[in-house]
Amino acid sequence: MLRSRTQQLVCLFVAAFGVATALAVPPGTDDEVRARLAPLGSLCRAGDDCGVAAVAAGPRTGKDVYDTACFACHTTGVGDAPVLGDASTWAPRVGKGMDALWGSLLNGIGAMPAKGTCMDCSDDELRAVLDYMLADVQ
Repeated sequence: MLRSRTQQLVCLFVAAFGVATALAVPPGTDDEVRARLAPLGSLCRAGDDCGVAAVAAGPRTGKDVYDTACFACHTTGVGDAPVLGDASTWAPRVGKGMDALWGSLLNGIGAMPAKGTCMDCSDDELRAVLDYMLADVQ
């Protein structure tokens, strides 16, 4: 049975489309495809218990907090930040007293944001980093 030219072209198109579609699907078993499509991470929302493991590890030391949240500014003095270990840059601040230093740390001052960018720090961790930074200048 002879088909019309249009029917032949339609059959050829459907066959070519089927082959192209089959080639476009990545190779692998269903499990391999699922693994490639799995999310890379997860989102922790307020009220979730995502951070329980980190809290269970205990509070960070002053040095730990300094090394993760404070060093960028307090090593170089950027934004008029007092440099770690440099008594001359700390003297005017220490002269205002510990309550003033604590208030500056909690609320921010000048270019320094509140908590010095350590938004997940507890008050104890913030006190520890303040003690660490003042240890060599008092």
